[in-house]
Amino acid sequence: MLSKKQARMLFIVSTGLFAIVFLALTYDSMQQIPARTNAHNLSASAIRGHEIWNDNNCMGCHTVLGEGAYYAPELTRVYERRGEKWMKMFLKNPEAMYPGQRKMVQYNFTDGQIDDLISFFKWIGEMDLNGFPAKPTIKMSSAQNNGAVSANSPQVFKDVCVACHSVNGSGGNVGPALDHVGSKFDAAYLNKWISDPQAVKPGTAMPQLNVSDADRALVVEFLSGLK
Repeated sequence: MLSKKQARMLFIVSTGLFAIVFLALTYDSMQQIPARTNAHNLSASAIRGHEIWNDNNCMGCHTVLGEGAYYAPELTRVYERRGEKWMKMFLKNPEAMYPGQRKMVQYNFTDGQIDDLISFFKWIGEMDLNGFPAKPTIKMSSAQNNGAVSANSPQVFKDVCVACHSVNGSGGNVGPALDHVGSKFDAAYLNKWISDPQAVKPGTAMPQLNVSDADRALVVEFLSGLK
């Protein structure tokens, strides 16, 4: 049984000891921040993107680095999940990508603002966060998937379509694999589907991509050959 004097001394020593440990760990964490956040890659564009993020209160719906709301998707690794091309298309017109479904506000961002936001998300996505959040199952960046999907797949397919679909085991898994899609549907059907998915199947999760006629023709030709 400790006396009052001993108990007081134990409390003082323990508090002091744990305070020292806490300060030491805090100092160590602060020393690691520049390397873990890749501070040397924080460009002027990424800084502007962060300002756009704050000015438009994006955290009112989204979460980044564990902070924000959970109404809309978590975006810490969105660059890895979706990639630059897909993000540009979505930020340009969210409603056009998912007619009648998306509730994201149309901010009418300029091309420069979109580039700045993507720079911000790219910088965030490259941070060393000790495994947070869980590694996404969908990978979508040209650097990762160019050539991995198929040697003759058009660039628009590598940049956009593999965010959800896979070919030869490479790509996303949100939508169905497309390895034999050419044996199931003819070119006319595929063209109509890519042009306006909601017209073919109302309520489908397939977004309205709004790709150019030339890009759509390339994708249709490529998919028609997957038999």
